[in-house]
Amino acid sequence: MKNDKLVFRIALAVSALVFVLVIILNRKLITPPETPAFVFQFPKIIAAINAVCSVLLILSFRAIKQKKVALHKKYNLTTFALSALFLIFYVTFHFFVDETTFGGTGIVRPIYYFILITHIVLAAIILPLILMSFYYGLNNKVEKHRKLVKWTFPLWLYVTVSGVIVYFMISPHYPF
Repeated sequence: MKNDKLVFRIALAVSALVFVLVIILNRKLITPPETPAFVFQFPKIIAAINAVCSVLLILSFRAIKQKKVALHKKYNLTTFALSALFLIFYVTFHFFVDETTFGGTGIVRPIYYFILITHIVLAAIILPLILMSFYYGLNNKVEKHRKLVKWTFPLWLYVTVSGVIVYFMISPHYPF
């Protein structure tokens, strides 16, 4: 129990650090050098990673329902590694490139902003849940893991799927 509290505090600290880093880079509080050309490919890569993570999360869910714990673990570890890679691409892209304004009109505009805002809010919330879910799962604290992933799984899946949707909605408005 004491370890759980320590790990939870570490998970919150790591999550807060990532959140602050994203804000600093997104708000251009640090002036970036000239943007390397390859950075303009990152949104496609980010969307692809999100899409793969979505599929892996669904496969993981299916594997655990079939009592294939080792496969479930492999899917989740792969998803976690890809999510870390996603974060590197995301932070790098937003360090170099200014935010793109959505140019859609009509009903698509509020739909886009609803998806974007819920995506951003849940992306900020999900990291400590993911970290704690992994901690419980990897330490065979199955009951705590099950209780937490009832929230973590659908939120993480929403974040990955909505990330792909946001990409497809904003990409026609990129200036590059």
